[in-house]
Amino acid sequence: MSVQVVSAAAAAKVPEVELKDLSPSEAESQLGLSTAAVGAMAPPAGGGDPEAPAPAAERPPVPGPGSGPAAALSPAAGKVPQASAMKRSDPHHQHQRHRDGGEALVSPDGTVTEAPRTVKKFPRSGTGATGNRIQKPEAQYHTQIQFADQKQEFNKRPTKIGRRSLSRSISQSSTDSYSSAASYTDSSDDETSPRDKQQKNSKGSSDFCVKNIKQAEFGRREIEIAEQEMPALMALRKRAQGEKPLAGAKIVGCTHITAQTAVLMETLGALGAQCRWAACNIYSTLNEVAAALAESGFPVFAWKGESEDDFWWCIDRCVNVEGWQPNMILDDGGDLTHWIYKKYPNMFKKIKGIVEESVTGVHRLYQLSKAGKLCVPAMNVNDSVTKQKFDNLYCCRESILDGLKRTTDMMFGGKQVVVCGYGEVGKGCCAALKAMGSIVYVTEIDPICALQACMDGFRLVKLNEVIRQVDIVITCTGNKNVVTREHLDRMKNSCIVCNMGHSNTEIDVASLRTPELTWERVRSQVDHVIWPDGKRIVLLAEGRLLNLSCSTVPTFVLSITATTQALALIELYNAPEGRYKQDVYLLPKKMDEYVASLHLPTFDAHLTELTDEQAKYLGLNKNGPFKPNYYRY
Repeated sequence: MSVQVVSAAAAAKVPEVELKDLSPSEAESQLGLSTAAVGAMAPPAGGGDPEAPAPAAERPPVPGPGSGPAAALSPAAGKVPQASAMKRSDPHHQHQRHRDGGEALVSPDGTVTEAPRTVKKFPRSGTGATGNRIQKPEAQYHTQIQFADQKQEFNKRPTKIGRRSLSRSISQSSTDSYSSAASYTDSSDDETSPRDKQQKNSKGSSDFCVKNIKQAEFGRREIEIAEQEMPALMALRKRAQGEKPLAGAKIVGCTHITAQTAVLMETLGALGAQCRWAACNIYSTLNEVAAALAESGFPVFAWKGESEDDFWWCIDRCVNVEGWQPNMILDDGGDLTHWIYKKYPNMFKKIKGIVEESVTGVHRLYQLSKAGKLCVPAMNVNDSVTKQKFDNLYCCRESILDGLKRTTDMMFGGKQVVVCGYGEVGKGCCAALKAMGSIVYVTEIDPICALQACMDGFRLVKLNEVIRQVDIVITCTGNKNVVTREHLDRMKNSCIVCNMGHSNTEIDVASLRTPELTWERVRSQVDHVIWPDGKRIVLLAEGRLLNLSCSTVPTFVLSITATTQALALIELYNAPEGRYKQDVYLLPKKMDEYVASLHLPTFDAHLTELTDEQAKYLGLNKNGPFKPNYYRY
């Protein structure tokens, strides 16, 4: 049977972004922004829209068997009749070779039945599936039936799969396409720690530590794909790279190292900054992307599957460099800020500003500020509207299902799920699971969020009330010990336990590392924890962030967050002396609105503009900001 693949590669065109002129004097007086930040939000010299980034070059379609919904059977294949329709005038079916090399059953009248590769044992007597009486033959038949082209297709597939288990689902183990869940990261046969390797990029530099620098080409392709879904960041790069608003900035960063982060780092570099980077999560690094960044000259110290010791070693390598003093910090979780504050206090005092994007990191900053120990200004990006409403809500609404599917292959319809926390992340998770037909319970400590959950149709419970019956437990509170050993002991067999918060403290995983419990690795990021009586739970990513550890997140949403981070860095770096005290600040409302407006052209959206009379009636500037800082979206 021949198979023909019909494929079309269409280059995605990034919509042009309209950038309105913003007077520096108006911004200084009304918005309180630095001149450089205003410049970063103004259109390029000469007017007009910045050119959209050129789409990636089209690649010719590659024909191959069974490559997705575009595959179609050739006319020569014809329609194969069902086995139940075979005429059985002779109980002894002839066993013949099919003309294309496969095997088939042929009845005397020429009717042919083909089937996938199976092994069938014919019964000696009795009634067949069609109700026909099967006579006892002289000998018992053992018939192998397969398609020739299926056999060829199987033989073409690579047999070297490294550490990946052969028992992985077909959807992941047999795919030829590249993804973070089934990536070159997992198929590497080199068990040597990157810390013990001597690697150099094509320029001869060895100021990096990644899994394998030879994977840079694959990582570069991932970055090019991400650029097409990050229109605002690319527009910011194109417009501001001539002005270099971050010239002289030395940024040390600790975030998830993904293709989207790479676009942000290269944008910061184009705006004049020097960057050194480490990962904020030991499982979320894409090794190919880290290699691509190292090949481009960025000092990156990260790889997927770091140990705890590796994690802190990588951060220290970013910070402790002879002749290099960082003056800006971009953090996700607060680990980098905490490390510099504890280990290098003199260096910390010379920092001009900190940009933090996670609940955990912001909480740490407020603790330092309250204790009077925060000696540099910090920008709370996590509580900006564009981060809260888009990254936290919409991103998690899509990525929670992706992470659970890739790791467990489970069906959500009818499953009972408890989501701990109904903040923006919890809202996104609950909405996605409810839409898939799951029965969702919510736990909350905040009466306002609790009332929102009730009004959205979810039953508010205490975890103890449902822990014995639920199929999935998801934490997204930002707190610690939300799921304790007592809860874990009472869970039903095969209950899935995972975390959507930044830190791994929400599930008491440490309490599971005891002699009486057995840990069994099922596949990457999936463990069975088995009790003495045989009960087991399914623990994902060892209690760390599910979506970025086990799957991916939507690039477009990360474009919003990354653009917000870039503008916050520009603002803090260029702000005049005294504008920002030694405290934690929210992103200026005007910047939030500007980031949102940059992404609207992607949807061919058209904003309504206020008339002068309407603006005067509302007491607003026609160009914004349109809401006060205390407004809750």
